[in-house]
Amino acid sequence: MSIRTRFAPSPTGGLHIGGVRTALFSYLYAKKHGGKFILRIEDTDQTRFVAGAEDYINETLTWCGIPPDESPQIGGQHAPYRQSERKAHGDYQKYAEQLVAQGDAYYAFDTPEDLAALRQQFEQEGKKFQYDAATRQLPNLKNSLTLSPQDVADRLSCNEPAVIRIKMPEHGQLSFTDLIRGNISFDAHLTDDKVLLKADGMPTYHLAVVVDDYMMEITHAFRGEEWLPSAPVHIQLYKCLGWIDKMPQFAHLPLILKPDGKGKLSKRDGDKLGFPVYALSWLNRDTNTPTMGFREQGFLPAAVVNFLAFLGWHPDTEQEIFSMEQLIEHFDISRVNKAGAKFDYNKAKWFNEQYLRHTPNNDLATAALQIAPENLKNTSIAYLSQVFGLMKERLTFGKDIWTEGGYFFARPASYDAKTLQKKWKPELTSWFVQLNQLLLSESTTDVATLEALTKNVATEADIKIGDVMPLLRLALTGSMAGPGVFDMMAVMGIDEVVDRIGTMIAQQ
Repeated sequence: MSIRTRFAPSPTGGLHIGGVRTALFSYLYAKKHGGKFILRIEDTDQTRFVAGAEDYINETLTWCGIPPDESPQIGGQHAPYRQSERKAHGDYQKYAEQLVAQGDAYYAFDTPEDLAALRQQFEQEGKKFQYDAATRQLPNLKNSLTLSPQDVADRLSCNEPAVIRIKMPEHGQLSFTDLIRGNISFDAHLTDDKVLLKADGMPTYHLAVVVDDYMMEITHAFRGEEWLPSAPVHIQLYKCLGWIDKMPQFAHLPLILKPDGKGKLSKRDGDKLGFPVYALSWLNRDTNTPTMGFREQGFLPAAVVNFLAFLGWHPDTEQEIFSMEQLIEHFDISRVNKAGAKFDYNKAKWFNEQYLRHTPNNDLATAALQIAPENLKNTSIAYLSQVFGLMKERLTFGKDIWTEGGYFFARPASYDAKTLQKKWKPELTSWFVQLNQLLLSESTTDVATLEALTKNVATEADIKIGDVMPLLRLALTGSMAGPGVFDMMAVMGIDEVVDRIGTMIAQQ
């Protein structure tokens, strides 16, 4: 059997990292087994369609390194890859009407007002209304089970708005084996008769996902555990349409939880706690409100993928850093947890720090220049690469170079008063002057030579090197922060170092 998995998002806005994780796990499983990963756009709900959202989905997958083998853009032998286009082919209408003809679904003419009144009536009686096996033949419901065949035909011929609902069994159980959760069974009569086809002819998720997966020969369907209650409807549809032997194997992934583990992670949690929950930033065009993404926060895509892989999955080793190739090799669906996974933003940052340290300095410099402050956009790649060589062990994000390493690009505007008060002595002025003269005469940027030269000057002046090193650091950075002093001197260059030393002693 050729493995075919799919990621089927709706183009309704920003893509939550839970969706990206679903795409990642689907991709890993397919590639692990030599199969194909398909992108399908589920745009049946036209009221929620957002222009630009499909392009955003594609950009997200590209940035994360999760390329589909088939998609609306790439094409393939199982087109169309947008549900709205399949609707135009009449596939959903055909299968919905087939179900009605078989007696496995029925027309319902109830208006929203009718249903609202019925819900209110039930509430007054202390009950909750659900359109299901127990209620669908109530006399005050208007459907093809309660109306005469002639009445139904007349209403349809007059184009009276009608939906098609699935007719769930009155007895028995519907069962399937989940790849993560094992055997799961549902009492069929407890599931409501979901709408399959809306009055405007658009299918709901329930009909569309079954028809699409069947026609696209999907073998394995990964989705969040919040879709588990829908499983009995989908199983029943596969049975009624005669496709049960073609039903995909389902894998209902664990929820991604809030950092405290209390509930599903939402966009509001990210806004409230100050971390991204989208892979890429998204602008809500209705409110003109931007939502920060991992990319714009400064995360490297490989770090995000590695982090997401560990939200619900664990390898059979203690290893934590995995390339995409290694994830494909080690991914095992049996090692995906049933319980929800807490979102740990500090862990996400830790992953980024690890990847940052192993990214070539030139690549980091090239990326950082794209977001450089206006006055630093002319910084040379060569110089910035050297700075990253000294600083990346201290950074969480590449963009931090402009703030954490600001002293590499601008001379100190002030000096740490506490250190000056403790270490500065007027007689040191002549020593720094002598050091500057020697630095200019030697004109070296070799770290070892700079260190030996500085220590020799201190020894000759009978000065402890520990008394002047903090001051030398102050001259370069203005504080006690930064990498090794001699490393910084080598990168900044002798002329710049001499000028900075001169500036500091002139102000004392």
